[in-house]
Amino acid sequence: MRDAPIVVHRISQPGGRRVTVRDQIMGLAHSDRDLLEFLRQAGLPDADDLLDDPTWVEWVGGRAHEYRPTDAPR
Repeated sequence: MRDAPIVVHRISQPGGRRVTVRDQIMGLAHSDRDLLEFLRQAGLPDADDLLDDPTWVEWVGGRAHEYRPTDAPR
């Protein structure tokens, strides 16, 4: 188990990042908007203040707030 209760995992090859909250898979986020919706569903309605707080959110394998692979067209 990781230290932060929310984990935004590596960017998948087609794009998007799996999101887990307390080791429960919430879904595949393609944007911060998706991520915030998953956190709202998990009972954190005001989570936008938490996204850059490493005690709450761990961004794994890439920069925070990025959801496309580096070789994907923009």
